[in-house]
Amino acid sequence: MQFICYTKCTTCQKAKKFLEDNALPFSLRDIKSNRPTYDELKAWQQKSGLPLKRFFNTSGLQYRALELKERLPQMSEEEQLLLLASDGMLVKRPLLITDDAVLVGFREAQWRETLL
Repeated sequence: MQFICYTKCTTCQKAKKFLEDNALPFSLRDIKSNRPTYDELKAWQQKSGLPLKRFFNTSGLQYRALELKERLPQMSEEEQLLLLASDGMLVKRPLLITDDAVLVGFREAQWRETLL
């Protein structure tokens, strides 16, 4: 299972603690230094069944600076994927990639239901 996070993010720290407390093995990937690729994001979005907008870190500084709240609805899916792949800090975190699921953000009840 791949755990993609920003180590300074408190939500990511809580998610990591959840994985460790439940003895769930994972490999850690820093989203800032090893950002997701276009192909990875596209595959994860398809596997998750979630709208692409859910993959954006809507509370991030970059999201606000680029005025994406207003711009995203006019952008194609291709443009959105290219934008996400250009900057790991635009991606909602943490991401947990398993054989069966893609979890975006940390909601403990959802993680518990999916993983335990």
